[in-house]
Amino acid sequence: MDTLKFRNNDPLHAIGLGTWKSEPGKVKHAVKHALKVGYRHIDCAAVYNNEKEVGEALTEIFKEGDIKREDVFITSKLWNNAHRKEDVKPALMQTLKDLQLDYLDLYLMHWPVAFKSGLEGFPESDDDFLSLDEVSLSETWEAMVELKQEGLIKHAGVSNFSKEKLQDLMKETDLIPEMNQIELHPYLHQSELVEFCHANQILVTAFSPLGSQDRTEAMKADNEPTLLENDVIKSIADKHSVSPAQVLIRFHLERQVATIPKSTNEGRIEQNFESYKLNLDGEDLQKLKDLDNHYRYVNGKFFETSDGKYSNIYDE
Repeated sequence: MDTLKFRNNDPLHAIGLGTWKSEPGKVKHAVKHALKVGYRHIDCAAVYNNEKEVGEALTEIFKEGDIKREDVFITSKLWNNAHRKEDVKPALMQTLKDLQLDYLDLYLMHWPVAFKSGLEGFPESDDDFLSLDEVSLSETWEAMVELKQEGLIKHAGVSNFSKEKLQDLMKETDLIPEMNQIELHPYLHQSELVEFCHANQILVTAFSPLGSQDRTEAMKADNEPTLLENDVIKSIADKHSVSPAQVLIRFHLERQVATIPKSTNEGRIEQNFESYKLNLDGEDLQKLKDLDNHYRYVNGKFFETSDGKYSNIYDE
């Protein structure tokens, strides 16, 4: 398995199991099956509303004894309703309780967006948002750094941060983020951002690597392109006698980027994991590079407010 390394040389398997959109009643089995076939990287988040079930899976696996807690790298994310300094640790403690863990390997600030403290559900009006003047990203970040100092998390990072937001945060902290989890796939290379992260020893994880076709209809655009049906990707898959999904996953490993494809199907979980065995040649990679048209499946528009608190979430 390809691995990436944090600044302190802690390893991270480049292929992890994503749990966004994994249905209750299925995610537990998916996590257990993934661990049994070799995954050692599980990606979670409080807002996915399935961490309790993931926690049951982890506890049962660890009790069996073949896989130990220290063998598995577990990520979770701080939701937008807990950005104030006093709310960060309680949010983590709830996640640890749900996952039945004593610590996380990685904790991420999920979005550079803040809601009112404790807001349940999604904002219904602009008043449910807090501006970054009211609660700065550096306030939230420093609270996360304290969690690392307390030993509750091993690594701290961010998600959905632009180069500009990373630069702003780096000016205000002694511990710069160790990870940036962002949307990446052949339609969205974000090469400048990835290169900036690599140059500053910030690891990168790609979400929605397969195009996230199981998003809710409200999140989908009309006639959006489908990665798994793209003729170029299918032709590369046929050339190597693999699936289009395996090409898409291997694409990230070639860029020294981790990725977290989600599935609750046993066969696809296994197939996704086997992607590390695939080798893409220079011609394949050039064809994939040529597909880049900066298309986002997760466009961030759902966080834009009419009063100007939030617009242009990705600074583009």
